[in-house]
Amino acid sequence: MGLIDVSDLAVTFRHGRERVQAVRGVSFTVGRGESYGIVGESGSGKSTVLRALVGLAPVTGGTMALEGVPLAGPRRPAFYRRVQMVFQDPYASLHPRHTVDRVLSEPLAIHGFDDRERRILRALEDVGLGDSFRFRYPHQLSGGQRQRVAIARALILEPEVLLLDEPTSALDASIQAEVLNLLDGIRAERGLTYVLVSHDLAVVAHMCERLLVMQHGQAVEELTRSGLRARSATKEYTRALLTASEGYRAAEESTT
Repeated sequence: MGLIDVSDLAVTFRHGRERVQAVRGVSFTVGRGESYGIVGESGSGKSTVLRALVGLAPVTGGTMALEGVPLAGPRRPAFYRRVQMVFQDPYASLHPRHTVDRVLSEPLAIHGFDDRERRILRALEDVGLGDSFRFRYPHQLSGGQRQRVAIARALILEPEVLLLDEPTSALDASIQAEVLNLLDGIRAERGLTYVLVSHDLAVVAHMCERLLVMQHGQAVEELTRSGLRARSATKEYTRALLTASEGYRAAEESTT
């Protein structure tokens, strides 16, 4: 049993008579303190898995558990004390009329924390933003700074698990490495467990010890980081992802 256990997960979206099976029969286990990756093309269902874990997607089959306790129905506040999610788009995930202070204060108020000052200052420090950012609005921040605020918001309740949905894909390439290194350092310091979703195999190889490859809502294969780097993928789809990732990196490097 891991900290997170997902078994035969199915997610189906319904719109009138139409049904879309976004996830079909996906299973994996994540150990405490591990960084686990889920990778695949757009539409592969990888982000839907994260949304299912936090109760934001309609689960129609299978089971999920956190430390052996089944996850079903609406999540209780105690769940969100332990599990937080960082969304893909830092421009959409922050309220444009709320200061950074208010963004960070709201989860503390919801969960009844009284040491607000200490937690806000620590969260800003943890993500490399000083106190001078505290009363700025999102439009006064760069994309990288907005994502750091989103990460600070997730960290402020001191959770055990961070679910990271393409946390750098909306950022410039020059900023992506900074945010990934920040996340890597925070996990090492706090002993956090990560589940990271990305379409970029290079990001997953940098951040994760193990990864699950998805296509069309299904699991294709599971690899270790060393197996990925040794190109020991057994499925054609995974090998194609590897080739595409290397081609993109080579083209990117040739233009710099």
